[in-house]
Amino acid sequence: MTPAVFTIGYERATPSSLLAALRAAGVRRVVDVRALANSRRPGFAKRALSAALEEAGIGYLHLPALGTPPEGREAVRAGRPEEMRRIFARRLAGTEAQAALADLTDRAAREPVCLLCLEADPRNCHRTLVAEAVAARAGGAIDHLHLGEPDADLPRPA
Repeated sequence: MTPAVFTIGYERATPSSLLAALRAAGVRRVVDVRALANSRRPGFAKRALSAALEEAGIGYLHLPALGTPPEGREAVRAGRPEEMRRIFARRLAGTEAQAALADLTDRAAREPVCLLCLEADPRNCHRTLVAEAVAARAGGAIDHLHLGEPDADLPRPA
């Protein structure tokens, strides 16, 4: 079955390893599902990331309506992923998120897309909930792309 959507977390990535994983999977567009497309990790803030993707021939789209609200991010940082899921489910039911989800589902039917967020483990990230919603609408599977450990000389994200 063709994946409806790929997902990836850049927590353990370098920009080059992220691009390599996306190319290997045949991703044509990265859909950034962070509420705020900022990062302390070099190469992963919106401007730098979108430029690197464009140079690699991969499209970029930021859908902040599909990002986790602050209280959801706090729940994950505190080790309460189930609470994050409840918080995010409420957000996903909203009008703005539903419109973004419809757009994403349409795109996923036309081209291979990959949802991007920070967390390496998709079980602890809201991107899995977004991917499940897209797969349920579009009919298809979810493929969570995984990256290796970060380079030893790179700082760990705070």
